[in-house]
Amino acid sequence: MENRPKVNVSLSPLDKILESVGKLLIIIIWGLTLFVYFKLPTIIPTHFNAAGQPDGHGNKLTILILPIIATLLYFGLSKLNQSPQSFNYITTITEENAEKQYTIATRMLRILKISLLIIFSHIILFTYLTTIGITNGLGVGFLPFTLGLALIPIIFYIRQSFKSY
Repeated sequence: MENRPKVNVSLSPLDKILESVGKLLIIIIWGLTLFVYFKLPTIIPTHFNAAGQPDGHGNKLTILILPIIATLLYFGLSKLNQSPQSFNYITTITEENAEKQYTIATRMLRILKISLLIIFSHIILFTYLTTIGITNGLGVGFLPFTLGLALIPIIFYIRQSFKSY
């Protein structure tokens, strides 16, 4: 790995808001999971196909896996965000562009954290709604919604990275 400058990236007001939204979403995910857990029957949908229809069922304890994974991803990405000099970049990082490139990359990770938490919240909520008969799965729009939440920020911030080079 090349020797990149270590720059302390200060949090802008937007970055502070994004971090707060992420923390709030973790709380919502756990609250939602615990709320629905006690209302769920013993057997719940545990897997959904590409069309959003349930195609696997299991014990309701499996719903606890979702907030655990979401929490691990949240804290893992938060820890990773503390060392932007270790990221892979499309452009060459120099003393002159390091702060700008690191800011772009760390903000992208914050947006992706929020996107992942929204996706996990959606899965937990729709697992519950499917179980109680209000919906029949995640819906056909879940896959495009998920891909959009994951890919749009990546594409946007890669473009930003090129503009800032």
